[in-house]
Amino acid sequence: MQEIITFIMEIIGTIAFAASGAMVGVGRRMDIFGVCVLGVVTSVGGGMIRDIVLGIIPPGMFQKPVYTIVATLTSCVVFGVLYLKKELLEGHFREIYDRFMLIMDTIGLGIFTVVGVHTGIRHGYVDNTFLLVFLGTITGVGGGLLRDMMAGVPPYIFVKHIYACASIVGAFSCVYLYRSFGTVAAMVGASAVVILIRYLAAHFRWNLPRLKREE
Repeated sequence: MQEIITFIMEIIGTIAFAASGAMVGVGRRMDIFGVCVLGVVTSVGGGMIRDIVLGIIPPGMFQKPVYTIVATLTSCVVFGVLYLKKELLEGHFREIYDRFMLIMDTIGLGIFTVVGVHTGIRHGYVDNTFLLVFLGTITGVGGGLLRDMMAGVPPYIFVKHIYACASIVGAFSCVYLYRSFGTVAAMVGASAVVILIRYLAAHFRWNLPRLKREE
């Protein structure tokens, strides 16, 4: 049961991160190959770094190519939609585009943070809190960091977005929830923590200009 839940969460996270990576590629006017590369890197890049740290060779993305395939298909769909509907990148639709990307990135961050922690636990490091938090954080933010570097944009984790901090808090939550309530409660609860932090940060950021105008 736990393996099924983990697999479902990984697929959802893969789709969410692939969509955000592909949207960055489209926004940078890349061709379909570049868009797919960014989508795949965003989805599996963090997991690849995590597996190398854990000594899992070859990394899981090569042992289970289903995630790479799902990421590629998702990227192609995003490219097709935005290519046919170019107006989605302009004017009023730009704000919708930005919000949708924020949602996809937030879902992916929450899911992959807890997947990273869970992977470390499965490999016998349940008592090493520092390592588990690192694994969760690098799994959550690693792909997005690689994506932004390849796209030539300031990485999310280095600018004003509360991104890496949300992942760190979520990873800590996952570790302690696991020790008290087990795997399922830890993964669901910690994912919700990350998503809630990102939502509150985004809500404040989106509404701050309006509040200043009202003053």
